[in-house]
Order: sequence, then structure tokens, then C-alpha cells
Amino acid sequence: MGKWVGGNFMPRIARFLREDEPTIYHVISRTALDGLPFKDTDKEYLLGLIKKWSKIFFVDVLGFAIMGNHFHLVVRMYPENEVSDDEVKKRYMKLYDLKHPGPELELEKFKKKLCSLSWYVKEIKQGFSRYFNKKYARRGTLWSERFKSLIVEDGLTLVNLLAYVDLNPVRAGIVKRPEEYRWSSPGYHIQSGNRDDLLSVDFGMREWNEFDKGEIVRKYREFVYETGAIDTGKGAVISEEIVKEERKKNFRLKKVELFRYRCRYFTDAGVLGTKKFVQEVFDEVKGLLGSKDERRFVALLGDGKIYSLKKLRT
Repeated sequence: MGKWVGGNFMPRIARFLREDEPTIYHVISRTALDGLPFKDTDKEYLLGLIKKWSKIFFVDVLGFAIMGNHFHLVVRMYPENEVSDDEVKKRYMKLYDLKHPGPELELEKFKKKLCSLSWYVKEIKQGFSRYFNKKYARRGTLWSERFKSLIVEDGLTLVNLLAYVDLNPVRAGIVKRPEEYRWSSPGYHIQSGNRDDLLSVDFGMREWNEFDKGEIVRKYREFVYETGAIDTGKGAVISEEIVKEERKKNFRLKKVELFRYRCRYFTDAGVLGTKKFVQEVFDEVKGLLGSKDERRFVALLGDGKIYSLKKLRT
């Protein structure tokens, strides 16, 4: 397959993939539309699709940034030889809401799909296309050609790549600090507390012999802020004043800052209060909403005194 360019047929370049060992990929996909068509609600929906399919496919999400006209994903895909048949069956049942895998399950075929980068990104993009076209009453192509993917080496290369992705909103002049942008890895880590474990707290620091979660996050924040202060000539930078503030705190976030970043829950949470109160209200209204959801308490602060219910899904 390929395409015609200037009267000449250009064959499609084969995608670089490794299928025999866990491999990290940087995925970039852009819209074919002009301007910045993705609004905040659209970014939220796209994030929801990434979360959904990342729980089905055999993938670790290491980082992401959803911008107004494109998105970045940094993921580690696992090969078929590291996936058990039992786990494939569990994910099949989860996807189709089944209690038992039926005879229609073609195990090896489904396993191959769940270990495929192309299928993973395809599910995300097609789901978003259906949503976007319906919402805005449009037809036609949403995405510009196929997505780009690069194989990334773990360690320092990965750290630099993640910093590049996470600094996208800063370079674009949208925010002054990476954590202020909720549709990226730093914003998701800090604002949601990564409560559903969407993101792997890895940051490529295995080579640095650092395994303490808090220290990994601190070191990574230091790297991102110091890198973001460098003027590369491509977009905005993190100001020297902000970097100096972070250096004084040794790049650690205080509770009051976590509270500030998570204040969005005070405006878009379905229910807010003590865990008991949230449970009581949810039990009262879920029947009216036809919800089958039995969970979903998110502590706003580390002390666990204030909880929210982000969504009452139907």
C-alpha cells in the first residue's frame, strides 16, 4: 500500500516493530483538520479512550500529552510470548462483559491483537473519530494519514523523550508549569493522583538505580523543570523564577500544592465530601441514572478526609 504524490506512487514505509520482547514506542498522531479543533471535552473523551484500551491491551502507558490538534503516547508493548492464555481470557471477558469466554473466542488471534501497537492505536483513534464526527455532525477523515511511531531505548533516552512530551503544553504557551495541564502525564499524576494506575511510574530511571516512588517522581520533576527552562528556540520556556522556587523545595510538591492542583474536583466532581457521604449520595442516585457502577471514590488529599466521585456512569 502507499499513496500518490505529485503523480508518483510512493510505497508505504514499513513500520518498525519488535514483536519478541517488551518494546517502548513513541506514538504521534495529528488531525487533518485546520487549527485546534480538539476542545477540553474532546481531550477528556480521548483520555477516556486511552484509559479504556490500556486496560485491555498488554501495554504500559509511560506518558502522554493530548493537545488541540494532535496527541503523543509513550507506551511499552508486551509480546505474545510474555502473555498467559488465562490473562487473555480475562481481558476478553472484561471487554465484552462476559462471565465466561465463549467458544467464539479465537485465543491466539485475540492474543496477537492485544499485543499489537497498530491495533491498540487503531481502537483509540477510531473510537474518537466516531465520537468527534457525531458530536460535530461531520463526515470524512479526522486524522492525517496513519500515526507515526518510534522505537525508544529505555533509560536516559526515555527520560529525555518523556520530558519532551510532558513539556508540550509549556512550549505551546498554554501553561507555565507542566502539572497545570490536566491532559498530560504530569497533570494526570498530580491532579488525579494516578488513582487508577493508568501511568507507570517508571520514567526510564531503572538505569539510575532508583526504586523509591516518591524519589523517582522528585528526580523526574527536577529533570523536566531544568530541561523546560532551556530555550531551544521552539516555543515558550519555564521561567527562571519558577525553577528557582522548585529548587528551594528540592522539586517536591507540598500538600497545599497538591490541593491546589486537585481543586478542579470541587467543580467537576459528581459528589464531594467524606467517603460515607459520597457513598450515601451515590446509593441514592445511581438507580435514577441506571448506573451499574459500584465504586469510585477518589481521595482529594493524602490524608483521605475529602473524597469525590468523578463520574456517575450509566
